[in-house]
Amino acid sequence: MNYVRTSMLLAGMTALFMGCGYLIGGEGGMLIALVIAIAMNAFAYWNSDKMVLRMYGARQIERGDAPGFYGIVEQLARKAELPMPKVYIIENDQPNAFATGRNPDNAAVAATTGLMRILSHEEIAGVMAHELAHVKNRDTLIMTITATIAGAISMLANIAMFSGLFGGNRNSPLGIIGVLLVSLLAPFAAMLVQMAISRTREYAADRMGAEICGHPLWLASALEKLEQGAQRIDNNAAEQNPATAHMFIVNPLHAHSVDSLFSTHPNTANRVARLHELAGGAAPAAGPWG
Repeated sequence: MNYVRTSMLLAGMTALFMGCGYLIGGEGGMLIALVIAIAMNAFAYWNSDKMVLRMYGARQIERGDAPGFYGIVEQLARKAELPMPKVYIIENDQPNAFATGRNPDNAAVAATTGLMRILSHEEIAGVMAHELAHVKNRDTLIMTITATIAGAISMLANIAMFSGLFGGNRNSPLGIIGVLLVSLLAPFAAMLVQMAISRTREYAADRMGAEICGHPLWLASALEKLEQGAQRIDNNAAEQNPATAHMFIVNPLHAHSVDSLFSTHPNTANRVARLHELAGGAAPAAGPWG
């Protein structure tokens, strides 16, 4: 059911983008929007993972660099029946993590130094199981496409505003009204769709991640700590690139008030409650994980 809903939302996002092109330039504008969407998604498909990792200054590691962390990912990948992803560390005090890559064979997982400082071995396992669930579900590709189209809609909105200011709206079937609709309402609508897709995939990854690591409460405990840390500590790279916020396990944005109006992530308390339901209300597992 989640995949059906996600597919419908992606179709809606694409239709919204083409509709924006139509309102700006009529049938010709819609065709141009379609070509742009195809080109941007093709570029994102092949290059988005490298761009995001570079954006956050992620450093690839091997087993000898961080044997504990690398070993957790390696063991979880085996349990999930996934190829071993590339493993990255991000020098950032905000505790957070994300996964990227167009498919399981070209996947990468990344965690911040802040995350590794505050989480236990078991909690890190819960987080990385969640990220590998995104890889297994191919959410990384879905979310990349969503972010790309959302960014393209914002670009069209800027074009529409520029066009309206200088009277370049002759091809719009609704004239200046069409231009205003695109420039004012389209980015808001795109953001709502992006939020809906992201929230759907986060709940699914929580459930599968709990299954991969075998202990839902490890992830539940980690989410509570990550939420508290993300609210206190800035992630400047994420603040400068809010279109990537949906990739992280908890919302990295908080430094600007506008960011708190809309969230790409489900409420953490709701996620924790669902994980407790999966665990049947059991107490967290004790002892080292292996």
